[in-house]
Amino acid sequence: MSYPQSATDTVVKSKKAVNKNKKKIKSEKVIPYLFILPSFLIILGFLFYPIATVFYYSVQHYDVSAPYYNGFAGLENFVNIFTQDKMFVPSLINSVKWVVAEVGLQLTFGMILALLLNQTFKFRGFVRAVAFIPWAISGVLASVMWSMMFNEHMGVINDMLMKVGLIDEPMAFLASTSTAFGAVVIAELWRGIPFFAITLLAALQSIPNELYEAANVDGANRWKSFIYVTLPQLKNTIVLTTLLRVVWEFNNVDLIFNLTGGGPAHSTTTLTMYIADLAVHGSNFGYGSALTVISFGILLIFAVLYLKLSRYEKE
Repeated sequence: MSYPQSATDTVVKSKKAVNKNKKKIKSEKVIPYLFILPSFLIILGFLFYPIATVFYYSVQHYDVSAPYYNGFAGLENFVNIFTQDKMFVPSLINSVKWVVAEVGLQLTFGMILALLLNQTFKFRGFVRAVAFIPWAISGVLASVMWSMMFNEHMGVINDMLMKVGLIDEPMAFLASTSTAFGAVVIAELWRGIPFFAITLLAALQSIPNELYEAANVDGANRWKSFIYVTLPQLKNTIVLTTLLRVVWEFNNVDLIFNLTGGGPAHSTTTLTMYIADLAVHGSNFGYGSALTVISFGILLIFAVLYLKLSRYEKE
C-alpha cells in the first residue's frame, strides 16, 4: 500500500518536528547545569578539595621541620591527641567557654538592640547605620583598636575606670590570666552584636501587627507579648543565627591571635588557636590536620543535635 507524496512529506515533517522538540528539550535541561558549572568548579576547588586535603594529612606524619619522619601514620595522630596531648582538653574547654559566652551575650544584646531599632523614632535610619558599623570592621582593625583601648599606659578603659573609682592604678588587662579572657570576650562581643541585631531586626519587621493587636485585646502587656508572640515568631531566626555564630566563634582566630596570641599562660588558647599554633608556627601539619578533623566532628555532631532538639527541620 502506497501513500500519496503529500502524506509522506507530512509524516517526514512531523518526525523532524518531534526530533527537533526532543533536542530542544534536552538542550533546555542541559543549559541550567552549564550556567552553574563554573560555581560548582569554584566550590570544588576552594572548599571540597581543601577539606579532603585536611582529612588526608590527618592520617599522615607531615612535619616540615622534620621531613625524614614524614609518611603514613594511620590513627596515630588521633591516639596521641586523646592520650598524650596535654593541651587538647584545656584548649577545648576554653573553646566551649568562649562560644557559650560570646553567643549567649551576643544574642541577648543583639535582641535588645534589634527591639530598640524596631521602634519608630527620629533619625532611626542614621542610628541603625551607626549600630551596624562594628560588623563592617575587619578583625585585624578591631584587634588594633581594642589593644589600644586595653593598653595599660594610654588605654581609655583604664582611664575611665580610674575616673569612676573602680580601680586605683592602671591594669594590663591583656597580660593578666584573671582578666585576659574577659577582655577578649568584650572585644569580640562588640564586633558580634550587630550580626544578631541585623538578622533579628529583619525578622521582627516580618511579624504581623495583627498578632500584637490580638494580644492587647486579650490583656497581654509588653512582656507577655514578647514571650508569647515575638519569641515564637523569631524561633527559626534565632536557631539559625545561633548555629551559624557557634560555628564562626568556635573557629575564631584573628581577634584572639592579635590581642593575646593565646596567652597569658594559655588562658585564651582555644582549640582553633592551638591548631593554628601547631600548623603555622610548629609546621606540624599532620597533627594539626588531625586536630582540625576532630574540631570538624565536634561541630558536625553539635549542629545535628542542635537542629534535632530545636525541631528546626520540622519547621
